[in-house]
Amino acid sequence: MNHTPPGDNPDTRRSPGAPRVGRLLGAAGEYVGMLAVLGGMVLAFSLVTRHFFSATTFRFLANTIPDATVAAVGMTFVLMVRGIDLSVGSVLALSGSVLGIAMVKWHLPLAAAIPAALAVGLACGTVNGLVSVRWSVPPFIVTLGMLEVARGGTYLVTDSQTQYIGAAVEAVAEANVLGLPLPFLLAVGGVALGQFVLVRTAFGRHVVAVGSNEATARLCGVNVGRVRVIVFALCGLLASLAAVIRTSRMRSADPNAGNWFELEVIAAVVIGGTSLMGGRGSVVRSFFGVLIIAVLGAGLAQVGAREHTKRLITGCVIVVAVIIDHYRRRLGQRQQ
Repeated sequence: MNHTPPGDNPDTRRSPGAPRVGRLLGAAGEYVGMLAVLGGMVLAFSLVTRHFFSATTFRFLANTIPDATVAAVGMTFVLMVRGIDLSVGSVLALSGSVLGIAMVKWHLPLAAAIPAALAVGLACGTVNGLVSVRWSVPPFIVTLGMLEVARGGTYLVTDSQTQYIGAAVEAVAEANVLGLPLPFLLAVGGVALGQFVLVRTAFGRHVVAVGSNEATARLCGVNVGRVRVIVFALCGLLASLAAVIRTSRMRSADPNAGNWFELEVIAAVVIGGTSLMGGRGSVVRSFFGVLIIAVLGAGLAQVGAREHTKRLITGCVIVVAVIIDHYRRRLGQRQQ
């Protein structure tokens, strides 16, 4: 005789956990897949060029990816709420120029110049968010306008001249812990913190909710406008942090810095699996996207590929990533 109470079928009790297990396995599969792609690229370039698999190459990558990694963290949050920020390259240039002007012309110490540069990025990002929310202007238009405003501001404050800072700023780039560059460790720490915020905090859940269904998020009590302003402000702040990292590496502030930087960052985030339709993404996978683009660029450079060839291949990779995301979303909707 079956003594199972009505509505308490063991299969029914286990079923809520099945989708969760499936999602966990799916996420693990995506990480494994990206690691496989990254490992395959390293192996392929190691076979076609003698010097790719070397400490020199990996040191080069560790020194050059921190700025894109930091900016990708902010861009992940923006894309998660169905936004986009086309101004990060220009904000990077403006923040770096303010850092250079503060040290070269205002004679401020590095400890005072860095907050000034960060404040510029935070202000630009906040304006992007406020204008987009207050007047319901599409983020594409708002950030396109900020792209021009920030670039024009950069040329204005520098008089279109590169600010050579020299050894005064190299403390950031030259510092290392256990042989690893400090900017690289800061970038990895930013990825870890960003992923924690996204998956373990109420704010992260609000970001996912806004990107998944804004109307439902409002009904659930989420302040959608505030979430949007915060993510754009965060993106601007991290763009200025990327500027500090890049300026310290170059030891100068170039008013032309950051050209096409926004496309590089968006490409890395999309390759990492963050959906352009919002509501789905991972900061860690965005980091893998940065690594994939960096390894691809370094490998193509070592095999002697020209610049237009590298851009052609990178563009194809981005298009393929968007197509894969399309089918991934369709599969997810069917499973729901």
